[in-house]
Amino acid sequence: MRLNVPVLGVEEAAAVAEVLASGYLTQGPRTAEFERLVAAKAGVAYAFATSSATTGLHLALHALGVGPGDEVVIPDFSFPATANAVVETGATPVFVDIDLDTFNIDATLIEAAITPRTKAIMPVHAFGLCADMDAINAVAAAHGLPVLEDAACALAGSYRGRQAGSLGTAGVYSFHPRKVITTGEGGMITTSDPELADRLRVLRAHGAVRGELYMEFVDAGYNYRLSDVHAAIGVVQMSRLDGIVEQRRARARVLDGLLADVEGARVPVVPEGIEPTYQSYVVLLDQGIDRDEVIRSMARRDVETTLGTYGMHLQPYFRDRFGIGDALLPNSTRAHRQALTLPLYEQLDERDLELVRDALVASIAESRGR
Repeated sequence: MRLNVPVLGVEEAAAVAEVLASGYLTQGPRTAEFERLVAAKAGVAYAFATSSATTGLHLALHALGVGPGDEVVIPDFSFPATANAVVETGATPVFVDIDLDTFNIDATLIEAAITPRTKAIMPVHAFGLCADMDAINAVAAAHGLPVLEDAACALAGSYRGRQAGSLGTAGVYSFHPRKVITTGEGGMITTSDPELADRLRVLRAHGAVRGELYMEFVDAGYNYRLSDVHAAIGVVQMSRLDGIVEQRRARARVLDGLLADVEGARVPVVPEGIEPTYQSYVVLLDQGIDRDEVIRSMARRDVETTLGTYGMHLQPYFRDRFGIGDALLPNSTRAHRQALTLPLYEQLDERDLELVRDALVASIAESRGR
């Protein structure tokens, strides 16, 4: 049983074939259509498709003025692309511990992480569950800082009635195949700030402004565009988005029930007023259970699983460069070692989910018996 399977059909193939037949393969009309659809879903004024969420984060940070000597406050528990985007601007990521219930940045710890060098706050919506954005925005406003949402997993997720990607100064989605919808590779920056939008538009395409006959290069930009081939897939995927998310939520409810009495595994915690996407269904195993052995044991039972995500301070590059100890990030350290991602996607039926439960129970018991 796979960890995730994208929802794709003949419509995506036909959309790609249409683009190939047109001969217009780079950023063009399908990309513009994809951007309009995402902006409308997010409830923002502007959306800019990028070659990945990582390039989107880097581009957004650059457009916000983040550069050498600056600091960006981020959660420690995330895929390293979050911190990599900061490092690639020349700035320093400042790692903050998480709330172990939600796996999101602990908003009560952000204030202490802010220094005169802080240029932005970048929360991550872990596994498609929005961070506590009202609290985060309040701290940011008090210090005059922009908030960039790493909403890679959270397209169609909501926080108190507002869409992920519309909750800060800007947001960034991912369309990697493990995300809710996919374009193969791709990302999207969202914002309602017109000045930021103007800067993103220029920086995304080599720093160029197109005139009547040719382009004029007004900045040192990037080639972070998304092709019409990828965007054509995205347009079709957007028509599937609401159904995919509802199916994921329905299966998460089933798994919640199946796992409620499983000793040693805590099901995902969802605070009131937040609607997650369940991009990943992540349980937290009790201390004393060897999570890595559970992964191996479930694989032997033909059920693919993986860790939740990474405590970045435990990864060699960040550990060696920034030297942050486990004691400063206890929740992230525990989540890195004890969080487990289970299969969840709409192609799974209730019997499949029961098999996931049975494999988890047996694997936990096997791990404890070692």
